[in-house]
Amino acid sequence: METKTLTHGIKMKDKIGYALGDMGGLLTFSLVGAFQNKFYTDVLNIDPAKIAVLILVARLWDAINDPMWGAFIDSRKPTKYGKFRPYIFWFSIPLAVSAVLMFTVIPNLSSAKYLLFAYITYIFYGMMYTAVNIPYGSLASVITDDEKERSSLSMWRSIGAGIGGLPGTVLLPMFVYTTTGTYANGTSIKALDGHKLTMFVAVLAVLSVVIFFFHFKMTKERVAPIEKKKGDYSVFKAIGDLFKNRSFVMLAIVSMLIIAFQFYYQSTYTYLFTDYYHKPGLYAMVTVCTYLPMAIFIPVMNKLIDRFGKKELCAVGMAFASVSAFVLYFIKTDNPYVFLSFTFLSGLGQTFLVLEIWALVMDVIDCHELRTHRREEGSGYALISFARKIGQTLAGVGLNALLALINYDSDASKYGRALPDDVMAKLYDISTLVPAIVLGIMALILFFGYDLSKKKLEEMREQLAEVRKNEE
Repeated sequence: METKTLTHGIKMKDKIGYALGDMGGLLTFSLVGAFQNKFYTDVLNIDPAKIAVLILVARLWDAINDPMWGAFIDSRKPTKYGKFRPYIFWFSIPLAVSAVLMFTVIPNLSSAKYLLFAYITYIFYGMMYTAVNIPYGSLASVITDDEKERSSLSMWRSIGAGIGGLPGTVLLPMFVYTTTGTYANGTSIKALDGHKLTMFVAVLAVLSVVIFFFHFKMTKERVAPIEKKKGDYSVFKAIGDLFKNRSFVMLAIVSMLIIAFQFYYQSTYTYLFTDYYHKPGLYAMVTVCTYLPMAIFIPVMNKLIDRFGKKELCAVGMAFASVSAFVLYFIKTDNPYVFLSFTFLSGLGQTFLVLEIWALVMDVIDCHELRTHRREEGSGYALISFARKIGQTLAGVGLNALLALINYDSDASKYGRALPDDVMAKLYDISTLVPAIVLGIMALILFFGYDLSKKKLEEMREQLAEVRKNEE
């Protein structure tokens, strides 16, 4: 591994290569948010309450698995290929296999056996995603130590994630539904076809392995890791110190909530556009409306950060997104295109946090280094990863609890029977009010909880540079 100290001036190859990592992961991970719940309820006929328990059990295991994996990576010496890149490469194939298994329909399987199969495949996928995602998240800190370049890598990661999510959220809704009849008003009845979904997941899984290969070839670890003496690392001490860091804790909560929000709205909008608007094909536009604003701000993002600061932009953006979502709740629109218009406005506000979330993570890890004189990317990203999985759990459990509360009938949806008017109204409410509240909470945390302001970051960079100089 290279030990050069010059880390500035990363090239476009580095940025594209880094973006490919999240692109490969999101090709399958986006399907979890968009289709998993619908697949479990409408294809496998699993009761929503049982799905909620499944997700809780998986997260209990993640509470053990994720910190252990992060600690393992932190404690290992770099290979000739680097400290983080090999794990991404090695586990990309098991990740792809687990994704296909998670969306596989096995003929003539009993409900109990389907539930057991769902447990095994869902937990296995979560473990493989952890195995890839923790080293991938840590990788940016050893590609460069320059703040602006890290911010750029965060943006490119978000771009990669956005592109990686497009096939699952834009293309698949066009192909994985089968027409089973027509409603009284002439609108086609669309039902999720499990076999079609399995086939398309398999294609995306193979593609993800290819993309991970190019990610491995195009990235380079430049920043030499801090050498740890034998017995110099304690997972419990690392986790304890991270939880004493206010900025880290606040950002972990925000990371949890942004994933909860994304998974929740992706899942609820699948139901909303299928059962409320009777236009499942329009669901694809949700992703477009959410990610299109990125194209607007990416060219000027660094200039905006230089002027206003990352924390400041993210806080204001989430407040704007929350207001847009609240308006959508109050207007109760029956027009899907009006709904999509406000989704676009909300996406404008979300853009700043979506693009900069990983730059914020690198900032809090730097803050941890300044406080402890230890650099522990693996443990830091493991806890962030676990927080995001908790967010995924909150979305899954919350959605299924709310579906049960409003008396959602998956059989009615599946076989083209119109849902009662009161259920339809409640479906709209839970699809708009909950996201609005979650967005508002994130805005408040960023305004008043997360304390790495533009001014404080500048001071921290100077102090950290001095500490590193003295430790050389």
